[in-house]
Amino acid sequence: MRRVVITGMSAISALGNDREAMWQRMHVFENCVKNNPDWEQYKGLRSRLSAPMTDYQMPAYDRKQMRTMSEVSVLGIDATEKALADAGIPQNSETLCGGKMGVAYGSCTGSLVEHYTLSTLYEQKSVSAFNSGTYVKMMGHTVPVNIGLFFKTTGRLLPTSTACTSGSLSIGLAYETIKYGLQDLMIAGGSESLSLPQVCIFDALFATSTKNDTPEKSIRPFDKDRDGLVIGEGAGTLILEELEHAKARGAHIYAEIVGFGTNTDGTHITNPNAKTMAIALQLALDSAGLDGNAIGYVNAHGTATGRGDIAETTATRNVFKRAVPISSLKSYIGHTLGACGALEAIASIDMMNKGWFAPTLNLENVDPACGELDYITGEGKKIDCEYVMSNNFAFGGINTSLIFKKWQ
Repeated sequence: MRRVVITGMSAISALGNDREAMWQRMHVFENCVKNNPDWEQYKGLRSRLSAPMTDYQMPAYDRKQMRTMSEVSVLGIDATEKALADAGIPQNSETLCGGKMGVAYGSCTGSLVEHYTLSTLYEQKSVSAFNSGTYVKMMGHTVPVNIGLFFKTTGRLLPTSTACTSGSLSIGLAYETIKYGLQDLMIAGGSESLSLPQVCIFDALFATSTKNDTPEKSIRPFDKDRDGLVIGEGAGTLILEELEHAKARGAHIYAEIVGFGTNTDGTHITNPNAKTMAIALQLALDSAGLDGNAIGYVNAHGTATGRGDIAETTATRNVFKRAVPISSLKSYIGHTLGACGALEAIASIDMMNKGWFAPTLNLENVDPACGELDYITGEGKKIDCEYVMSNNFAFGGINTSLIFKKWQ
């Protein structure tokens, strides 16, 4: 089996437009949640909260290229462009375009704005709103397809539109693709652009926070007074590479991926299952050849939903059988859906390399129904560890667990 390392990373979120900005803002200990008073016009909508990227300027690419891109694709391409530069891989190079590199990338959906075009067909009895780019912008695999076209990759393309595990599953599948010799390099990650319909969907499930008057207190993963999630946006891209290939070109190595586990609940489309979650975590440990004592930190999915937090922390405790340190990045940037697995993996690697782990914001009183773990609060925690785990769980009962090793 071949070893797989990470040689490039880029993160765009409400915390900032690059990894360094994200790292600095994590030390301010303030979330990025905003109240949207103009949403009051939508009858029946309980939550008016979101975590937008207020300082981000969407890049404008060539007009011909933009014909097939919606915002979610542009975000993914922007993050990928920065990650490739970070990895020292030039555009139009043989490494990028010669078949050695594939793409594994995801988002929850394509552009929901483009889906509105479908409604005009029935309302106006006309196809005038349709054009050659309509379907490409709305299709579920629009982001990886546009990334492949933009960077002229000719290797494998693995779409991972699996809701909240889109980003993490892409990393896992990219890891296995290189590990088993099918590609030498992979672009992996996830992106999501903020849209009101997504907020409405989760609001209809009574999963959103309604602390509209106190947005700074609205996301409270694991807290007994939590009342739901807040939708965010962003993109994260990682460049995965076979170890010897990375060494041969003198690439900087951030970390090694040593474990990946994924499975499905097979029980309910939205209710989490602690038993199968635990199996996914154990699968990751088994694939890495580790026991739970080796893991120094767990980056939780941590959505601040009632059942989700309890199931996840119960599963974590059952696997580790100790109070492993844990925190949730969603307390800062909200739930970035298809991007969360990639952004949280990047943050986990940076925290591991720098020996400081961010706290869960607004966690004042741990819900006694949650598993007995070392919930990081306050100003974070300094931990010197060799391995970290990052977990994500999605509608459809899709569970993922990734293990990263510090590069020595």
